[in-house]
Amino acid sequence: MSNLYVPEGYESALNLHDTQVAIKTVKDFFQNLLSERMNLQRVSAPLFVTPESGLNDNLNGVERPVSFGIKEQNERQAEIVHSLAKWKRYALKKYGFNVGEGLYTDMSAIRRDEETDNIHSIYVDQWDWEKIIDKSDRNIDTLKSTVRCIYSVLRKTEKYMAIRYDYIEEILPQDIFFITTQELEDMYPDSTPKERERLIAKEKGAVCLMQIGDILASGEKHDGRAPDYDDWALNADIIVYYPVLDISLELSSMGIRVDEDALISQLKKAGCEDRAALPFQKAILEKKLPYTIGGGIGQSRICMFFLRKAHIGEVQSSLWPDDVAKECESKGVLLL
Repeated sequence: MSNLYVPEGYESALNLHDTQVAIKTVKDFFQNLLSERMNLQRVSAPLFVTPESGLNDNLNGVERPVSFGIKEQNERQAEIVHSLAKWKRYALKKYGFNVGEGLYTDMSAIRRDEETDNIHSIYVDQWDWEKIIDKSDRNIDTLKSTVRCIYSVLRKTEKYMAIRYDYIEEILPQDIFFITTQELEDMYPDSTPKERERLIAKEKGAVCLMQIGDILASGEKHDGRAPDYDDWALNADIIVYYPVLDISLELSSMGIRVDEDALISQLKKAGCEDRAALPFQKAILEKKLPYTIGGGIGQSRICMFFLRKAHIGEVQSSLWPDDVAKECESKGVLLL
């Protein structure tokens, strides 16, 4: 049996039709408020890029992108994006954005190597956003203030949905708790990284976990992070406790992007210094791209959270193993 957990007695509060209405309600409210509070302008973004551009997100470095040949261009290869972490920084310069201004876009991706479960799908949909900052603002205060702004939008969205739907109760705490991966490891040295996230999320309700990607005192990483977009000293995940599944649920991954020094250091640590010759990375080293902060916010994740669904397939259309689809049907989990 594939990874699937259905809580005892779970029943969706909404049928398929009303779920679709509620999904649009969540997305419309959240993105409108996010763009207003963060000063973000919506833009169009690519579904695919060329491998040689260096613009695709390498994630943990082992996931295979979906690629295809373009007939009209002599089978030139293109890759479905994993995310738009790098493209956004390039776009901010190309589109003429200024310091304090940013963009956001609807990002769709296919992650063919994803191990699916209640909260993971091979289809990824998120709001990718990016904002220009001054180099002097590349610090922990900027990161924390941005996290607090996004968290306030999450809380406002939950309040709005609780008013619209009687079955939804507000569970997010007023404030988000900040902690580094090393501090978390020190608190729970005998637990795995995911176990630590669940423990701290259940205790605090909402957590900003910072400094992801570098090696901890134990000699292990908390989690993988590509070396050429987030600065590992200035990044964060927004994680909440999700009582429907009794888990920690990551809603957003974000960070202040690498400058020339952080890029050189992290490429060396990751053993991929050859990437420095790629166009995007070279532009950073030559200081031709703006300094930015940015991230991704999972669209299906926040819909799942705010609508109190047990499976991400209840708020997005994807493909699931046959045994998962059958078990969901038998237990009243309404997959789209």
